[in-house]
Amino acid sequence: MPADFLASLDVQRRESGWITIIADETTDVFVALDEEEIIGWASAGPGRDSDAVRPRELEGIYVLASAHGTGVGQRLLEAAVGDDAAYLWMAEDNPRAEAFYRRNGFTRDSEAKEESIGPVRLPVVRLTR
Repeated sequence: MPADFLASLDVQRRESGWITIIADETTDVFVALDEEEIIGWASAGPGRDSDAVRPRELEGIYVLASAHGTGVGQRLLEAAVGDDAAYLWMAEDNPRAEAFYRRNGFTRDSEAKEESIGPVRLPVVRLTR
């Protein structure tokens, strides 16, 4: 995502969105802490697509760059989807994430689309396990 777009995000609006997600009891949200600082999160729930190919969707996972390679992402993935059949949508050109998902049994299944995130149109591909 472009740095200027990320810098323009409204913190209060994002906080309100997360409060809604956590309160709805449909999506499971997990956080990783270093002391009291959140260094990563993952969210998963029933597939949001009308033609969901697996019962569980990894909706999102993010780890601060400073925590890459520490195992935090692996622990978040395990908490969110375990070893269960699942799917996710990933930015098409994200080799680091794709290598991580491949190590965990996910492969591209030839489905692709574009997602709008703010003003950004992002090509994404589906991975399944």
